[in-house]
Amino acid sequence: MLTGHARIAGVLGWPVAHSRSPRLHGLWLQRHGIDGAYLPLPVRPERFAAAVRALADLGFQGTNVTIPHKEAAFAVCDEVAESARRAGAVNTLVFRDGRILGSNTDGFGFLENVREAAPGWQPAAGPAVLLGAGGSARAIAAALLEAGCPRLILVNRTPARAEALARALGGPVEVAAQPPLRDAALLVNTTSLGMAGQPPLEIDLAPLPPASVVADIVYVPLETPLLGQARARGLRAVEGLGMLLHQARPGFEAWFGVAPRVDAALRESLPPTFPGAEDAAMKMWP
Repeated sequence: MLTGHARIAGVLGWPVAHSRSPRLHGLWLQRHGIDGAYLPLPVRPERFAAAVRALADLGFQGTNVTIPHKEAAFAVCDEVAESARRAGAVNTLVFRDGRILGSNTDGFGFLENVREAAPGWQPAAGPAVLLGAGGSARAIAAALLEAGCPRLILVNRTPARAEALARALGGPVEVAAQPPLRDAALLVNTTSLGMAGQPPLEIDLAPLPPASVVADIVYVPLETPLLGQARARGLRAVEGLGMLLHQARPGFEAWFGVAPRVDAALRESLPPTFPGAEDAAMKMWP
């Protein structure tokens, strides 16, 4: 039961009705017996800045930010963490002492998910190949570089976009026309290929070393053709739902004062298949 001391957070988007964040955070609030709530907050783009300031004035602890607001969130922040600066987007806002603090937790969520699913894997293990050059690719690439990845290779249908991303990231980042898999320690699909309703990702994993990890951020379906091929070759495969669960942890802890866990019970309570999932996957999280 909510009281006058309840902590309130939410997710800002347009639209936001099929965001999974309210259910996820609601489960954590219930699990920990917290006097609080997490609400879906539909806000038109032209009203975004005013809405954020109003929520801060109303005593909200903070919000998640999803499309189309992630870039606009930069402008409203008093302070932006390096994670958001390198990722080029803000997905988490914390309201503290009259200030608006912005960060990006997508890269954190990706790294935590791979570490959980592939015990012993380290970003410094060897080169990483990223397929795609969108917002998810940028957040993941930035996190890998910050964590010590020695070499990052971007492969994208539009080479110019991959080259622009490489310049923005800086560091040991290259662009290739075809995935150079022979020495890759990690292969990541950040495209929509393999998602329900989309064509499968056509790639031959035979050149990958036996110790390589294959990750797919698609979570509808959980077992994409790419992951099925990886498992058939005896490679470690990492599905996308865990990234989405782990990326929510830092915000929840900042707003509600408890570090939540991602476990089997939580996963079972959040089936990835739901009405509209095909349209929402990879776009509407948080």
